[in-house]
Amino acid sequence: MGILNVTLDSFYEGSRINTDIKVLEKASQMLEEGATILDIGGYSTRPNADDISIEEEINRIVSPINSIKKEFPNAIISIDTFRSKVAREAINAGADLINDVSGGNLDSQMFETVASLKVPYILMHMRGTPQTMKTLTNYENIIAEMMTYFHNRIMTLKNYGVEEIILDLGFGFAKTIDQNYFLLKNLAIFEQLELPILAGLSRKSMIYKRLDIPVSEALNGTTILNTIALQNGAKILRVHDVRSAMEAIQLLSYLK
Repeated sequence: MGILNVTLDSFYEGSRINTDIKVLEKASQMLEEGATILDIGGYSTRPNADDISIEEEINRIVSPINSIKKEFPNAIISIDTFRSKVAREAINAGADLINDVSGGNLDSQMFETVASLKVPYILMHMRGTPQTMKTLTNYENIIAEMMTYFHNRIMTLKNYGVEEIILDLGFGFAKTIDQNYFLLKNLAIFEQLELPILAGLSRKSMIYKRLDIPVSEALNGTTILNTIALQNGAKILRVHDVRSAMEAIQLLSYLK
């Protein structure tokens, strides 16, 4: 899954794209390098990110989705949003699935919307909002609490009639760096839920802060953690750098 941020303030400057021409150039590159899914986001979910209106988020994402679908009709597009109105507009514009960092907790209409649109849904674990999540990292047993969270949200989704669900542990979302590494080490436990697992580790602070390097130099660390995630059961990698991720996938395939 290649990341296409049509935002002004995503944490990695290299992922910010602000024109349809640049979107098409980046989409073309990612597809050529092997991306299966293009993930378009118009709302930055980095810690302490600025809030924007639903209207502004819609305005940011509809044109790029239209452009990509016109130029690359077979491309699979996910919309990275926690707002049901944005999700609906994105699907109507040509997106194929919904990637919700809040797991439906920030919009009470999200699950109903997913069900009505009949599209796959990426269910992520997060506490609070992008503005508050850094203060919500206290867990008695993080794995047990996350398993309960996923179980309850999965049951609710299935009660709405949603069957195609992908899980995302939410690395960096209401987790400390130590908790992120603990979850990565134990990622295989979540295979008990019998759903595909997406790992979103690309260039995150758990890499560049531990290595004391700028985010621009975090590609090698990303590839290492992506490889560990694949070995521990991840089925999808959400990345800024598709070629490196595809090389990790390809080389690991020779071990089977």
